[in-house]
Amino acid sequence: MKKRLFVTACAFALLVSLLAGCVKDKDGASGLTEITLNEVAHSIFYAPMYVAFEEGYFKEEGLDVELVTGFGADKTMTAVLTGEADIGFMGSESTIYTYAGGTQDYVVNFAQLTQRAGNFLVAREPVEDFTWDMLKGRDVLGGRAGGMPEMVFEYILRKHSIDPAEVKIDQSIDFGSTAAAFSGGQGDFTIEFEPHATSLEEKGDGYVIASLGEDSGYVPYTAFSTRKSFLEDHPDTVQAFTNALQKGMDYVQDHTPEEIARVIAPQFEGTSLETLTTIIKRYYDQDTWKDNLIFEESAFSLLQNILEDSGVLEERVPYSDLVNTDFARKAASGS
Repeated sequence: MKKRLFVTACAFALLVSLLAGCVKDKDGASGLTEITLNEVAHSIFYAPMYVAFEEGYFKEEGLDVELVTGFGADKTMTAVLTGEADIGFMGSESTIYTYAGGTQDYVVNFAQLTQRAGNFLVAREPVEDFTWDMLKGRDVLGGRAGGMPEMVFEYILRKHSIDPAEVKIDQSIDFGSTAAAFSGGQGDFTIEFEPHATSLEEKGDGYVIASLGEDSGYVPYTAFSTRKSFLEDHPDTVQAFTNALQKGMDYVQDHTPEEIARVIAPQFEGTSLETLTTIIKRYYDQDTWKDNLIFEESAFSLLQNILEDSGVLEERVPYSDLVNTDFARKAASGS
């Protein structure tokens, strides 16, 4: 089944690559360079990026960035490959799939944002002294097969000497719909990103009992990427974009969760400042965000280990092709 998933991903990559066009920067009336960024989801997990928007760092770097939410790595990748988006923000496993599928104008990672998983295990009742073997034989609402949430979950199970087959993992529910399904009575446990994990707690429908970010260790969870041709044709734009992101990373490192929450509040109008602060503190305390955007080779190697263990990667791909650290290193140095 997992091998079929990989083959399907490869075929998909080949198909959409045929549709890719050449995107050029556009100078708007404001004098700023207009680019489109497609994010995999709109989540507090990505706080440094929203700081860059709200503090005006992109504009300081001469960019007018349109933010579009793709609602899934497959949709974000399609937008990047077809030229609908200039830059994508998603799990880097998608760039590996498209490269392995033979895409000529493949997608290159140039800035890593998060270094831990951003989801949590939620139970129906509080669990004292939780251990992962408590999930054996239980129903867990997991993530999409081949996606980072599901693969990191399986990676954690294996770290604790648990065969994922010993857990009844439901991978049939769409991204973002698992919390509602859990509230409706499905599953004994669910794996949730924020704000859904905290929302379940606030409604009394669930209780956070474990952090996948803490239990998995440092994992290159999300990164910014763009087509190889865009990277080659518009290096100044990519550098400006990376510089703005680094400013957002610096802000998060130098400010409290309360201060970060106040800055990004306009991005999450339906979420109270108190809830925002609670969520950001969870991420802050587990060292979710790097202090720079450099995607190290060791992190990329770990990512491929996870993909291999999950059975979706049959042949490793070269770090030198799929990761470019020049922009992140320059942004980190301030030069």
